[in-house]
Amino acid sequence: MLNEFSHVFAYLILSFIFVAGGVMTNMIIRPKNGNTLKLSAYECGEDPIGQSWMKFNIRFYVVALIFILFDVEIVFLFPWALVFKKMGWLAFNEMMVFVAILLVGFAYAWIKGDLDWVRPKPYIAQLDDLISHDIPRLSPRPAPAVEQPILEQA
Repeated sequence: MLNEFSHVFAYLILSFIFVAGGVMTNMIIRPKNGNTLKLSAYECGEDPIGQSWMKFNIRFYVVALIFILFDVEIVFLFPWALVFKKMGWLAFNEMMVFVAILLVGFAYAWIKGDLDWVRPKPYIAQLDDLISHDIPRLSPRPAPAVEQPILEQA
């Protein structure tokens, strides 16, 4: 019994030596001359503009997640197509419900605008935009003057 666990123990020791050896080799042979271009926030050919902690648009990730979601769900159609004749109308009805749920999700993502790559900038109305300056309007009456009491100085 101890002999069976010795293989696992040897594997763990060899994997630790392999990882530690790779890290040590990297520390020994790597170049140690960093410059400002190498230490910049982005090393991908784009010039960094602004801070590296800025907010960015997550539309890339939303589109990728929607693609993966529907791509994985469509994979379920292939096994169903292979056994459709054997399973009969029950399998057909269940798959139509499944496809209907997928279409509802797709329509929701489409209506919400998550599939639009370039979205129009939202327009935030200002008070001057809501009031037309071309039409003369009655100006408000000035507030009545209130007499201030004169304080007597002693």
